[in-house]
Amino acid sequence: MSADNCGENVSLPLRNLLNSIQCIRDRVRDGESNESDGEFHLSNFWDSLNQAVKAVSHEATKLSLAFSKPPLPSQQDVEKLSESALKSVLSLSTVYYWLPKSQGVSLRRQVRDATVEVLEGVAQLVEVILSSPLQSLSQDQLTTTGGVWSACDHFAQLPRDNKAAVLMVLSDQIGVVKDAIEEIEQALSEAQDPFSDVLDIDQEPRGNQDTYWSEKDRRVIGPCQGLMKAAAACLRKLTSAVKANGDVSTSQNLAQLDDLADITKEISPGFDVIDNAD
Repeated sequence: MSADNCGENVSLPLRNLLNSIQCIRDRVRDGESNESDGEFHLSNFWDSLNQAVKAVSHEATKLSLAFSKPPLPSQQDVEKLSESALKSVLSLSTVYYWLPKSQGVSLRRQVRDATVEVLEGVAQLVEVILSSPLQSLSQDQLTTTGGVWSACDHFAQLPRDNKAAVLMVLSDQIGVVKDAIEEIEQALSEAQDPFSDVLDIDQEPRGNQDTYWSEKDRRVIGPCQGLMKAAAACLRKLTSAVKANGDVSTSQNLAQLDDLADITKEISPGFDVIDNAD
C-alpha cells in the first residue's frame, strides 16, 4: 500500500499483525509440541484443527476484501480485522501444538509443514496489502489470497494417522525413483555419440562428450539402472507390508513406522548422487 493511500494509523496495525504472524510461524516451524499426560483423542484434534483452518481462511478473505477497492478501511476497522486475523492464527498454532510426538513424528511433520504453509501464506498476503497501491485488487493480492485458500484446502489431504503419513512418504519416494528411472531411460535413448558411425575403435572421441553417452558411460549406467529398479521394487513391497501390517496402537510400532520413513528418505539424496555422477 503506497504512502499516498495509506496513512501510518492504518498501516501500523497491519505491520504489527505481520510481525506477529511471522513470529508464530517461526515458533511453529522450530518449536516442539506440548506433551500431555492426559488422554489424547486424534479425532477430536482433527475436528479442532479443521475448524481452526477454516477460520484462518475466512479471516484472510475478509482482510483481502477490505483492501480490494476504495474507500480505505478506517483505522478502527483495520484494527478489528487485524485482531480477528491474529486470533485465528493463534488458534491454529495452538491446536497444532496439541498434537504430541507420541502420535508419530511423520504425522506431526506433515501437519507442521501444512500449518507453516498457511501461516506463510497469510504473512505474504499482509505484505502484499502493505506494499500495493490501493487502487484496485492487484494480481499479487489475488494470487496470495488464492495461496492461502490452497494451503488451507491442503489440510483435507493430510494423513489422519502415522501409518497414513508413512505411506505418503513411501509414495513420494516411489515417485522419485520412477522419475529417475524414466529420466535415465530417456537420456540413454536421446543422447548418442554423433561420431560413433565414422570413428574407428582406436580413435579418440570427438565433439562435446557432455552431449552424448560414451560406451564407458553406458557400462556404468547399466548397474545404476539395476539399483534404481531394485529400489523401486523394495519400496513397493515395503508399501504393501505397511498397508497390511502397519500398526499405530503402541509407541513402539509408531517409532518403527517413523524409522521406515526416515530410512526411505535416504533414497532421494542417493539418486541425486547418481544423477550428478552422470
